[in-house]
Amino acid sequence: MRIASITTAVIEANYDWTIVRVESDESVCGWGEAFCAPGLVQTIRELALLLDGEDARQVEPLVRKLYLATAHVSSGGTVYHAISGIEAALWDLAARSLDVPLWQLFGGRFRERVRIYADCHAGEALTSYGATLVSRQLPWMESPSTDLQDAFPEVHWAPAEAADVYTPDAYAARAREMADRGFTALKFDLDLPLLPHEDLYARTISAAQLERQVALAEATVGAVSGRAEVAFDLHWRYAPADALRLARALEHLPLLWLEDPTPPQDLEAVARISERTTTPICTGENLYRLDGFAALIDRGGVDILAPDIQKVGGLSDTRRIAAYADVHSRPLAPHNIAGPIGTLASAHVCASIPNFLALEWHAASVPFFDDLVTLDRPVIADGYVALPDAPGIGAEPDLDACRRYARPGEPFFHEPAVD
Repeated sequence: MRIASITTAVIEANYDWTIVRVESDESVCGWGEAFCAPGLVQTIRELALLLDGEDARQVEPLVRKLYLATAHVSSGGTVYHAISGIEAALWDLAARSLDVPLWQLFGGRFRERVRIYADCHAGEALTSYGATLVSRQLPWMESPSTDLQDAFPEVHWAPAEAADVYTPDAYAARAREMADRGFTALKFDLDLPLLPHEDLYARTISAAQLERQVALAEATVGAVSGRAEVAFDLHWRYAPADALRLARALEHLPLLWLEDPTPPQDLEAVARISERTTTPICTGENLYRLDGFAALIDRGGVDILAPDIQKVGGLSDTRRIAAYADVHSRPLAPHNIAGPIGTLASAHVCASIPNFLALEWHAASVPFFDDLVTLDRPVIADGYVALPDAPGIGAEPDLDACRRYARPGEPFFHEPAVD
């Protein structure tokens, strides 16, 4: 079974969901997803040339070939995102060619369903971002029809101002809403928007900011006490001393974790914070491959690891990271802003590792999430992904639905650019 083509389509959702299709000369297709990045599609096209005609089931050797071919270019970033998407599609193709679910190729599964933690941002209105995180307004977001609003009442269609969003009442209401939908784990933003007099570039937390952050956390945790656990994300915002001050101010709350308190390249800082607070610290979405995580784990820091499976290097690399983390008694809570293809692939990985905590879902406010794949049920129900029994990841893209939300000007797999 030889690789006949590798093509892509970009779905414009809350982020760009780049779907990768690997097609064999026997007309078997595998599907993967790559984390968004500037120049991603062109990078995948360049890498595809290296695999043309290769044995499609030689997943590990082919991925090693891609890393060797790009060693002079990068040890992370867009190249690794592209390789991650291609690798996932190759694994899916291999499983489909053997007519088995993907988790079977990983040696079995520890669980039949995978716990999801819902990213709630700040409970704000639906937003969408391009590859450089510039906010955008897409056609499907503009003046949604009454039918669409009625069909998806959980989507926060109306615009929201920061003053209305970053309040204890708003956080608590959103937490209760998501707990009512069956989620037992939630995450909210805690890196607050700056007030007019505050410095955009300083990594400090003022006394007033700290008071607001603690109030938000207390309201959120209290709103779903006994029903859901809550984590908070700081998006690498703060200097070590300020991040530690916040972590200690939250120690009276039973947080699931506090995420990315300091810039991702400063492994020593996040390790020091973790050692000096009882608040669990989570990080890792901007680290790559096992060597990146081994460097973090070996410092003895952080309690929970969060590789992003669509960017870290692929499904196999995530499993290697999990194995190394398991030796050091660290659980994984993978970061995930993917669409349904990436989410399903990630769920198979999460089912196959023992030290799994929860998988992120970042698309609670994307009304067409389930429409994009050929499952006869929602991808996520009552806060879990139940692993499909079908071959591969268990579903394929619904091409008609995907085409409706595809990025204009980009090829849609083998088809010419979408108008």
